[in-house]
Amino acid sequence: MNSDLKKGIGQVTIGDSYDGFLLIREATKGLTSNGKPFLTLILSDATGEIEAKLWDSTKEDEATFIAEQIVKVSGEVNQFRGKAQLKILSLRPAQPTDGVHVSDFIEKAPIEKDRLIEKLTEAIFEMQNPTLQRIVRAFIKKYQEALLIYPAAAKNHHDYASGLAHHIVSMLAIAKEMHKLYPELNKDLLYAGIILHDIGKVKELSGVVTTTYTLEGKLLGHIPMMVEEIGMIAKEMQIEGEEVVILQHLVLSHHGKPEWGSPKPPLVREAEILHLIDLFDAKMNMLNRALDKVNPGEFTERLFAMDNRSFYKPLFEE
Repeated sequence: MNSDLKKGIGQVTIGDSYDGFLLIREATKGLTSNGKPFLTLILSDATGEIEAKLWDSTKEDEATFIAEQIVKVSGEVNQFRGKAQLKILSLRPAQPTDGVHVSDFIEKAPIEKDRLIEKLTEAIFEMQNPTLQRIVRAFIKKYQEALLIYPAAAKNHHDYASGLAHHIVSMLAIAKEMHKLYPELNKDLLYAGIILHDIGKVKELSGVVTTTYTLEGKLLGHIPMMVEEIGMIAKEMQIEGEEVVILQHLVLSHHGKPEWGSPKPPLVREAEILHLIDLFDAKMNMLNRALDKVNPGEFTERLFAMDNRSFYKPLFEE
């Protein structure tokens, strides 16, 4: 058996042993076929996460091992249905004397917050349409703090601290290059759509540590919430005109299809481009993070959001 105790949980391979502190992201109760209780734990650190089963769990275990609890765990990495799973050998809650903090276990965007806000501000300065610029400024002023710490999703892409701002800034960089190639694109409209398209996530998602969906998120979703809020802010600022409706359309249609959550398909050129840039950046983020975890000559785990495909990392990338 390989033993590399310094690896993060996202870098372990089948056969490794693990001994260290991890954060419980999710804890779900279950019953075996013969009626014995167990807990399914999703354990994580800043490098990734792994599933573990705590068999024959007691009521005390259920009360102790809950989401956002840091635990000291030792175990072995096995394979279950094609994915790594941690076989727990010992488990205990972290103590104050262990000197560990929740923030140590949260994956963060690869770009610092200061740089992210700088890039957002640069894009707003580039905008020349005063109506779009005013609306975007109002939203950034209102949501800047949450925008800079929230993930872009509960799972799949940019699902880490500052992931939402990282996603927006990456999309703005793509849009800037696309405008050079296709100068007929309305850059102001595209920038405004990119900056606003996912800000509703700060109401849809619960936060950074154990990201779940809020009641509003479950019942309404970030798209309708944001469309409504653009209308409200425009009314407050006494802004009327086509820009407001088209900006609402960009947000409303950015998922592309009804089955993906958009009530309307993109019907404006910039709305179509926004949808494609969103898709492109999300897929690149998922692929890069999955490929970072494997060696050349290996396949990634199956990626649910990429039609359950497993991607190969070519040997010549060494």
